[in-house]
Amino acid sequence: MADRIPVLIDTDANNELDDQHAIAYTVFSSDVFELVGVTVNNTPLGNGIQGQYDEAKRVLQLCTVFDTIPLLKGAEANYVDIQPHLKDATYDGKAAVDFIIRSANASTDQRLTVIPIGKLTNIALALDHAPEIAHKIRIVWLGSNYPDDGEYNLMADVDAVNRVLDSDAPFEVVTVRYDLTTGSTAVAVDTETIKSRMPGQGPASTTIEGRNGGMFTCFGDYSVSLFEEMNFPKRPLFDVVAVAVVKNSRWGESHSIPAPILNGKSWKKRADNPRRITLWENFDRDAILGDFFQTMENFRLPG
Repeated sequence: MADRIPVLIDTDANNELDDQHAIAYTVFSSDVFELVGVTVNNTPLGNGIQGQYDEAKRVLQLCTVFDTIPLLKGAEANYVDIQPHLKDATYDGKAAVDFIIRSANASTDQRLTVIPIGKLTNIALALDHAPEIAHKIRIVWLGSNYPDDGEYNLMADVDAVNRVLDSDAPFEVVTVRYDLTTGSTAVAVDTETIKSRMPGQGPASTTIEGRNGGMFTCFGDYSVSLFEEMNFPKRPLFDVVAVAVVKNSRWGESHSIPAPILNGKSWKKRADNPRRITLWENFDRDAILGDFFQTMENFRLPG
């Protein structure tokens, strides 16, 4: 299994439900991925960095890998607030930043694929602290409504987005595009489908208390609970899409564009910019959801 893709997930795990499903999807795809670790950050809906950590821990426990896959706390504040303190002995997010750098430097045969499914703060800080890792990582970010304004992960730390846009690291943007069929919003699943297909899925774990109560012994049952708590008839699995296109590039369309920049919350195109990024759109919903459910039903654990 030496040809597996080394992956690091950077997440605001306590927001809604797609982060949890992306983590489980990555863990259970161990025939394709070597998940080297999970780092967390905090965004406005996450109940603080401890809440983010606790939810990521809960998912890893339900996937029976908490004792084997590192989980580290990252940034609670945003890039511009933390960046001036990078030379301090300790600073907000240091554990995650150091882990990202170590993991990038340890990945010698392949670039480390970093999949941020939240704000880009931890990644931007790591690039500042150790610029050389730009040539050792591939960043595949779930974020933005590009070319339109807005999107949660983007607005959570605009300055971090701009820092990564102007870095030397390969940067791929898996678009969200609320209310459009061209972004990851289109990869939505019915709650009734989750309720029929997810119960009992995943390895049996010790009993874990859910985010909003209830006791669970596998990720599939927790998935059902999360969907029921959201109380929507259908919900996109945004973050799963970012993992899916790393797993199989045929499940989305990608093309290279000159790296734009954010001016406030609006995009400014830079047609003459030699720095280029990759834009992902037009995802194969059926293929991605089909693989997601097949992975849940035929999970492959690390080791």
